[in-house]
Amino acid sequence: MHLLTIVGVALQIASTTPVHVRIETPLGNIEAEIDSMKAPRTAANFLAYVDAGAYTNARFHRTVREDNQPNDSVRIGVIQAGPDSAAATTSRGPIELERTTVTGLRHLDGTLSMARGGPNTATSSFFICVGDQPSLDFGGHRNPDGQGFAAFGRVTRGMEIVRRIQASRAEAQRLTPPIVITRIVRVR
Repeated sequence: MHLLTIVGVALQIASTTPVHVRIETPLGNIEAEIDSMKAPRTAANFLAYVDAGAYTNARFHRTVREDNQPNDSVRIGVIQAGPDSAAATTSRGPIELERTTVTGLRHLDGTLSMARGGPNTATSSFFICVGDQPSLDFGGHRNPDGQGFAAFGRVTRGMEIVRRIQASRAEAQRLTPPIVITRIVRVR
């Protein structure tokens, strides 16, 4: 077989095989599967931050749950994380929004998704859904623009840790103290 053909086949297999990561915290580990096939740009963005070590000493800093959304007519359940301020300087810049209508991924219990302000503004912050969150999909009403968020993976082990983080002490939606992410690494 020709070398270029072998390389092409290997790249195709790599892009269709989910990448597994471990999010390490003092409360326990969360394992997730990153969907490089359905959300290639978003997955590549997240994994570039993982590979650069940007999530070492990062933190879960936000919890959104039923009791801390008094002014929101559309309520959700998520925990949000991002790199520490030093790692934020390694930002790769914003990425194009991969809408759920294109990827086919949905915001279900355990879904990993990129946090954003407006369309095409996501960089390194991400969140994990606690419970099904259809209002975060394209056409959902959580964000006024209706474009939804870019789902790119799902928790495969450790949802009890995600729920424990969500239930942690908070002032409004700010976790007090934040839950440290020791690191995020790829696993086999």
